[in-house]
Order: sequence, then structure tokens, then C-alpha cells
Amino acid sequence: MAAESEPELKLEIAHVLTIDVVAYSTLLIHEQSRVMTELNRVVRNTPCFRRAETDGKLTRLPTGDGMALVFFTDSEAPMECSMQISAELKSHPEIQLRMGIHSGPINQIRDVNDRSNVAGAGIDMAQRVMDCGDAGHILVSKRVADDLAPYKRWNRHLHDLGECEIKHGRRVNIFNFYTDSLGNPATPEKLVANVAGAGRKKRPSNQSRLVALWTTMVGVVVAVLFTGLWMWFHAKASGPKQFIPEKSIAVLPFENRSEDPANSYFADGIQDEILTRLAKIADLKVISRTSMQHYKTAPGNLSEIGRELGVAYILEGSVQKSGEMVRINVQLIKAATDSHAWADTFDRKLTDIFLVESEVARAIADRLRVQVTGDEEQIIAANPTDNLEAYDAYLRGLAYTFKTGNSSADAISAQKYLRDAVRLDPNFALAWALLSYIDSTGYLTIGLQPTAALREEARQAAETALTLQPDLGEARLAVGQYNYACLKDYDTAVRYFEQARRLLPNSSRIPQVLAYVARRRGQWDRSETYFNEAERLDPRNLKVMTEHAFLYESRRQFPQALQKSDQILKIAPDDLNTLALQAAIAQAEGDLTSASSLLDRLRPGAVDAGVIFVKAYQSILERRPMKMVPWLREMLTTRDPAGTNLNGELDFWLGWAEQMAGDDSAAEQTWRHGREELKALLQNQPENDILIGNLALINMALGNKTEALSLAKRAMTVNPIQKDAISGPGGLEVLARVAAQTGERDQAITALRKLLSIPYSGPVDVPLTPALLRLDPLFDPIRNDPEFQKLASATK
Repeated sequence: MAAESEPELKLEIAHVLTIDVVAYSTLLIHEQSRVMTELNRVVRNTPCFRRAETDGKLTRLPTGDGMALVFFTDSEAPMECSMQISAELKSHPEIQLRMGIHSGPINQIRDVNDRSNVAGAGIDMAQRVMDCGDAGHILVSKRVADDLAPYKRWNRHLHDLGECEIKHGRRVNIFNFYTDSLGNPATPEKLVANVAGAGRKKRPSNQSRLVALWTTMVGVVVAVLFTGLWMWFHAKASGPKQFIPEKSIAVLPFENRSEDPANSYFADGIQDEILTRLAKIADLKVISRTSMQHYKTAPGNLSEIGRELGVAYILEGSVQKSGEMVRINVQLIKAATDSHAWADTFDRKLTDIFLVESEVARAIADRLRVQVTGDEEQIIAANPTDNLEAYDAYLRGLAYTFKTGNSSADAISAQKYLRDAVRLDPNFALAWALLSYIDSTGYLTIGLQPTAALREEARQAAETALTLQPDLGEARLAVGQYNYACLKDYDTAVRYFEQARRLLPNSSRIPQVLAYVARRRGQWDRSETYFNEAERLDPRNLKVMTEHAFLYESRRQFPQALQKSDQILKIAPDDLNTLALQAAIAQAEGDLTSASSLLDRLRPGAVDAGVIFVKAYQSILERRPMKMVPWLREMLTTRDPAGTNLNGELDFWLGWAEQMAGDDSAAEQTWRHGREELKALLQNQPENDILIGNLALINMALGNKTEALSLAKRAMTVNPIQKDAISGPGGLEVLARVAAQTGERDQAITALRKLLSIPYSGPVDVPLTPALLRLDPLFDPIRNDPEFQKLASATK
């Protein structure tokens, strides 16, 4: 009888993260249960875990006192996941982990329960790597370190520890991964013991050395063969082919086919409502709306768009509104083949508009075989309001939030229509939530007047939305934004943002706002992780990409900022803010020629504050103010409709340019005008640290030393660095300038020394650098001071 053939062993390359709770066995039973429950919750909520699990690219293995996460994506996935877990566990010091990462072969098996599972050398080696560490360590095999070494993001945090002895006398070369805030920089005790033990070993005999030589030669041959096999598998697993989940979709802008072009807001609103309903299905990957704004309706290159966005399907549509009737055409297209998967036309009364949106969402979910939970089914079917007038006002307000740039005028218009919507239907929770979000965002970014009245409206609107509809993700997002932007209560904000994340699984806005919070807290690496997550959900969102570049700029990571800005310019080649950012970086590096060539071709409007300040600063640094005087005067003829600090700040720069040009009388008149305007604004905005800082600079220019120093210190108190790591140091920079100009040398030097050692955003966005100290005329009074010269001559 012939022997039964063995099943074929199919090897795959997987990327494994092993996690172990240190001293788990010493815990009481109830403590073990609590620790594992919390650890499981933290791991499951990490963006890397959720994304890989949604894409079907993750296998989980329990290990008693920990777990193994097996990723079938790339070697960065377990690294990202380990960082996210470590960052989250900072608020759980009672849970001490060690982690190990390795990429290697695994194979699918049937376990004792006859379920599909995985096993293999890749998992075993990750476990051995982890076993070499102590609490807090994130240890990485050399194989993974070699994969990640070409990337600066990882390379600078990987530290070669040499070889560690593991089971059966084998040794493995490991690396320690740690940053300023994550990981454990100490050498693992096991390696320290290895080194001490090695020093006590006897010198081997000739025969032992011969055996060792022969063993080494055989090992090298085997290693070469295995490495070749592994590289072949690895090339197949991580080749150029992009993985696109089948359950993924992008909803392109809908075409407005109404006779009235002004009805485009209605088509935009229908597109957004369908997208929003789809985005609340956790089993479906949906690209956020912002990325869609850069595509025209019915484009011809759908395959390319699918690749750019990483989606398998694209939904196109058109809307025709006529009186009380509306016609909606939709067609679902498989991007890779540009073939129709489904199409339909809906002729309905306006009163049935929500039913159409739900029908479209359900039809798409059915076509893509998406699993829809009972709660998600209710969300898809829900009517946000029964009042069509209120809904129309909501859509008009929503349309203003879609506008590129989101100026203060857009925010005011959005406010107007959203206030109409909630007046027409006081039970319209979605409109209350959006109104609160607009108010809170405007309060923080100075897009609106940050008054007590605005803050109170934001609070009331958020609380009303949450009371009306507690399970509305947008309501929880609004409450989080209010706590973040208006109260700077970051713990509460994060709690609500995480609640919103579970209800809005495809929203890029959640990781975006989490990135902002982390940045304010000085959690720079965590902020970058969140920005990366937001870009994966919304890959062509210029706002997210710009803020990501801004993060790099604030950290003085200028090459990374320029790289990110180049990505933006590929999407929007004439984006003023991005070109200004590149010019600001050139200024910070002392390259005024490059900055000038970028800025000379920019023609900002009166509301393009960031661009205006960079252009004005360029003329100051070049000490050629005359070319900017007439231009700044022209900018000041158009007043900011929101009445923000822009005009007062422009008054300072214009006065400075006029004085440098020798027109002292004009400079004094400009500064006096700016002082009165800023004082009037401060009556209603007493906590606006930017207004206070600008008023300090103007008083400095007018020779009011005591008032200027007092205001600079007040700005630092209103927004302390401890509460706001990104903008708080701006007050310290104002103090440095005021102190330098008013003869307070020691205060100026102390402030500058601090500023050069930390990341932050300055009054003109880019933080001070030694090159700027050498160029900026505001520091002329202390230019010959030896301590100042030491700071200005530093290489970084």
C-alpha cells in the first residue's frame, strides 16, 4: 500500500510583533485578568491593528501572558503598532511590556480546534528576540533593522546591541528601538550578563577552535541559502504591486445637472451624505471627502484614481433638482478594469431624499458584500431632520466647509446657514454638531473672533447635539473639539475623540485632531503617527498634508518638511501656503536668494495671512523694506471681515518697514493705529495670546518698554508652553525680541537659548534658527554680545 503523501507546506513571509507582560506571573488572578483586558483593549484600538484587521492582513495569537500579532503587510506595520501601543500605555504605568519584532517565514496550519492558524520560524524568532529584553524594550531582529535602515524615520532610532544568546546556545543579532518618548534606551540585562559571562570563559583548545570553524562554515552556507530563499519570498510579498482591499470605495464629486448653477451646493451635499453613510460601515474602507475635491466629476482616468486612492471601486453620480423633484444618477465602477458594477436612477420628491441616500448606501454595501451590523443599518437608514428647509440650510452651510482654504469669510457664512438650520429645526443634531465644530475651530485658529460668546455657542451646540443624539459620532467629535480648542482640556478631548473614532471608523478628521492634540502636548512622534493615519484615510487632503509639513517645520526637520510640501505641490502646483512654507524654510536656513525667488511670484490676497507675513519678513531680513511698504499699505486697505489680529500684525510689519526705510513719522502713525485697533479687539478677546504678543511688539516699537515687557509676559501666562508646546513658545519669542530691543540683554539671551532648544511655531510660523538670529535686525542691539554670537554661530 502506497504511503499517504504529506500536505504541501506553503511558506509566507510575515512581519511579527510579540508582546509580553513583564512579571505577569507575580500578579494576583484578578490583577492578571484586569491587565490582559486593558492590554487587549489598547492593542485592538491602535490604528495599525484596526487597519490590518479590516484589510484581512492580520492574525492574532494568544500566548498566555501576552500575544503575537502576525502582519501580512510590510515590516513597518509591527513597528508602527509597537509605537502606538507604547504611546497609549503611558497612561497605564501599571502595565509593563516588552516587545520583539521579526520578519520571517510562517505557514498556515490547522490547530487542535481544527481552525485555521499560523506557526513557523518567523513567530518563534520574534519570541526569542523579545525574550532578550526587559520592561519597556522594543527589540528588533537584524533582518527587520536592515529592511528599515534606508528610511530616516526608523534608522535614527535603531541602535545595534550586538548578539544575544537565546535557546540552545544560539545567538541572534538584535537592535533596540527607542525615541525620546518611547521605548527603553537601557541595555537589556540579558546582554549585560552575556558580556560578563563571555569575559569569564576559558580560551578554547585547538580542537575546539577547529570544530567551531567547521560549524561556522556550515552555518554560513546554510545562512546564505536561507537568506536567498527568504529574500525571494520577501520580494514576492513586498513587491511593487499595491494591495487594494476589495471592500473599498471613493465617492467622486457629483455633477450638478440642475438648470441653476447655484444648486451645486445641493449636489455636493448629496455626495457627502451618501459618502458619510458609507463611511460609518466599519467593514468598508471609504476615502474621506476632502481627497475627492481634487477630481472633477466623471473623469476618464478611473484606474489611475483607484491606484492613487488605494480603492477597488469608485462611485460617480449626478444630481438634477427641479422644483420639488430631484433625479439622482449613480454608477458604481470597478476601478482596475473601468467596468460598471452597478448603476441606477432615482426620481424622487425632495421629501424622499433621505430614503434615496439610504438606498444607494445599502445597494453599494450589497454589491461589495460588506458586513453591516444592526447599529450600522440604523445609521444608514436614519433621517437627520424632517424639515426640508433646515436640511437645505444645513447643506448650504456644509458647502462652505468644503471650500479650499476655509477663510474667516467661509466660516462666517457656514455659521450663518447652520444657525438657520438649527433655528428651523431645534432637534437637528447633525447641524448642531457641525455648528459647534465650526465655532470651536474658529476660536482656536483665529478664523473667527475668539470671544466668550463664541466659546459659549460652541459649548451649547455641542451639548445639544450630544443630548439629542448620544450615538452620533459627529456629536462626540464636536464635544471633543470644544474641549480641545476652547478649554485646552486635552484628556477630555482625547476621550471624546476616541469615542467618535468607534462611530466614525473611516473619518480622517479623528486622527487629524488627535495629531493636533498630541502636537500641543509636545508628543511629536505620536503626532506624526496620527498624521500618517489621517493621510492613509484621506491621501489627497491638502489640509492634513500641510499640517504634517508644518509639524516637520516646527521640529526644524526641514528636509522632511520640503519633501511633504513637494507632495502637496504635485496635487496643487500653485498652492500659496505651500510655496510660502518652502520660502520660510529657506529663510530659516539663511538662503534668502532661494526664498526671494519663491516669494517674488506669489500674489497673496488680504486673507492669505501666512503668505503675507513670510513676504514681509523677507524684506526685513534682506533689509530692503521699501519694496514692501506700498504693498503692505495696499493689504491694509482690505480689512479682515472677522476682525482678527491680522490687521494689527500687519501694522507692526508695515511700521517696521517704514522705519527701516527712514520714514519715522509714517512708522509712528502706523504703529499708533495698530495699537488702538489691537486694544479694542482685546476687550472682547482677553485670552488671545497672539493679539497680546502683537500689542507687545507695537509698544516696543513705540518705546513703551515697561508696557511691552509686561504684555510679552502676559502672552506667556495666557498660553504657557506647558499647556501648548507648539504655539506657547511664541510668547517667549516675543519676549526675546522685546528684551533685545529694550536693553534687557539677559532676558533676551535666556529666552533665545530656550527657543533654539525646542520645537515650536513662531510668530511667522517657522521657529528661530541660528541663521535667522544672524539675519534678523530686531536682534541688532545684542548682536555683538559674546553669548548671542555663540547662539547665532551654531550649526543647527
